Amino acid sequence: MMKLNYYFNLTLVIVFISKKQRMNIRTVKKSDLETIHLLNEAALPHVNSIPISDFEEFMSMSSFFLVIEDIQEIAGFMIVLGPGQAYESENYRYFSNNYQSFNYVDRIVIGGKYRGKGYGSKLYTYLLEHSKEEQVTCEVNLLPPNPKSIQFHQMLGFEEVAQQYSENGKKYVSLMVRGNL
Repeated sequence: MMKLNYYFNLTLVIVFISKKQRMNIRTVKKSDLETIHLLNEAALPHVNSIPISDFEEFMSMSSFFLVIEDIQEIAGFMIVLGPGQAYESENYRYFSNNYQSFNYVDRIVIGGKYRGKGYGSKLYTYLLEHSKEEQVTCEVNLLPPNPKSIQFHQMLGFEEVAQQYSENGKKYVSLMVRGNL
């Protein structure tokens, strides 16, 4: 009986480790953009809808444009902009006006079947390990509400520094910052 129990526990550990190793983070490729666009559209209203051409622009202007993949497919993505970009976002503008050294997470999207499995945390860990900026910044919707994202970012150590309306009053956001020193 004892040998069977030991074998069973060892098998569970191996399965757990192999699932962790299935995550792969890499820089986006142009061939990924259709999938990224579909993931983005599935995440509305928590992110805004943008055409594939905007994702193409992000490829050249972003500090990080990452995808995280499972063995089978792209599980999610993250777009990050550094300071000094000509980007027309009220939220980006807030951080530009108030911080000199920052990486702004414009969006992080994880596909539905991958949420709650560590993919988002893994993207942030990668960003924090590779960013040369002093702060990592983001905004999370308060209206329409996105309580899971607020909780997720607080768990990662982000703190709210301000709130503001964006998109001509359609959204009300929490502007959040985490030090990266």
